[in-house]
Amino acid sequence: MAKSNNSFIKKQKTEKRLKKRKEKEKKMNERKENSPASNFESMIAYVDKFGNITSEPPVELPDEKEEEEVK
Repeated sequence: MAKSNNSFIKKQKTEKRLKKRKEKEKKMNERKENSPASNFESMIAYVDKFGNITSEPPVELPDEKEEEEVK
């Protein structure tokens, strides 16, 4: 007797499902690699003395008190 057609159809469905899953993982990995840098340093924002938001850290000038202590 010949095998039923069900087993062949089940095999095709599982292969199709696995292929789709692999393509989805591949797309997800490509998006992760091509995404802009989302590290912590790129997310930090600084506020200057005028209240404007900048991406550069402020320049720290020594206080007058510290200069007097050094002398």
